[in-house]
Amino acid sequence: MNPNYYGYYYYTGFWLLIPAIFLMMLAQFSVSSTFKKYSQIRNSRGMTGAEAAQAVLRQNGVTNVRIERIAGNLTDNFDPRDNVIRLSENVYNSTSIAAAGVAAHEAGHAVQYANNYAPIKLRNAIIPITNIGSQLAWPLIFIGFIFSAFQSLALVGAFLYATVVVFQLVTLPVEFNASKRALLALEGGNILYDDELNGAKKVLRAAAMTYVAALAVSLAQLLRIFLLVSGNNRRR
Repeated sequence: MNPNYYGYYYYTGFWLLIPAIFLMMLAQFSVSSTFKKYSQIRNSRGMTGAEAAQAVLRQNGVTNVRIERIAGNLTDNFDPRDNVIRLSENVYNSTSIAAAGVAAHEAGHAVQYANNYAPIKLRNAIIPITNIGSQLAWPLIFIGFIFSAFQSLALVGAFLYATVVVFQLVTLPVEFNASKRALLALEGGNILYDDELNGAKKVLRAAAMTYVAALAVSLAQLLRIFLLVSGNNRRR
């Protein structure tokens, strides 16, 4: 093994991650600070997050989805298996602009399922493959690097990791569409008005950027993996 040759590929790949990780940190800070800002501003109708989610469902004719409280901070989600929207403690009973926006977004996911929105069906279809890819990718890459007889496993691991990137890529339109549905419902149902609606839009935009940042990190990691695999193949 030539350590300088291997080190070139290792550190080239490592530096690819730096801007992506910085973007992720920036996105996390943005969503946290934006949510905090608008969680302190009450919406003029005094509607709680749970009520806002219910209003969005009602506007879209979705009647079979429950809304429950869940522990944690920004742990809000829609579970299609149980047909339930779970809202965090600072969203469920809160009458803030941020709570209405986040709750409406999760209701937007429920509406996607009810309407058989194609990207969300595609995302669900590739989840099993993505789970396998995320679990096996790095062990296979490691084995391929350590044992020359199994060198091809590193490339298999790289392609398995690529399924994670594909999943995150498919997730983007799902998240953006859920926010679009949420904002249309918040405006159309007169749940939020004018500046309140702009506040909710900022909260949802900041949240969406975390998905963009996650994709950027995964893409940088994938490129780094292929550089490492390529360097490993050339040195043998």
